[in-house]
Amino acid sequence: VQLQASGGGLVQAGGSLRLSCAASGKIFSINAMNWHRQAPGKQRELVAGTSKSGVKNYADSVKDRFTISRDNAKNTVYLQMKSLKPEDTAVYYCEADYVENLPDGTPVVGRVWGQGTLVTVSS
Repeated sequence: VQLQASGGGLVQAGGSLRLSCAASGKIFSINAMNWHRQAPGKQRELVAGTSKSGVKNYADSVKDRFTISRDNAKNTVYLQMKSLKPEDTAVYYCEADYVENLPDGTPVVGRVWGQGTLVTVSS
């Protein structure tokens, strides 16, 4: 199972960006899909997450500015970011918890991370 993230870039403060992350591979089911970020010199933090049923959660720092959504048919999660601030500058990583069936039919659970996409917000 692999995740491919895209959509990062350079934007001015107050602007918007939309990140996408698509899962591929031998997927039986994807459960939680999350976005994390890591700013220079800081620890990685959870930004937003969504369960398979659509329950969402956000870090306090991005509430009312970021919206996470997912398309289960496409195994894709999105992060719509608006009113961006310089402190939102970071590498954004998507992460998914999934169930995969082994060749003998045994289900196994796993967690996979995308490669990261850089978001830079200029002041």
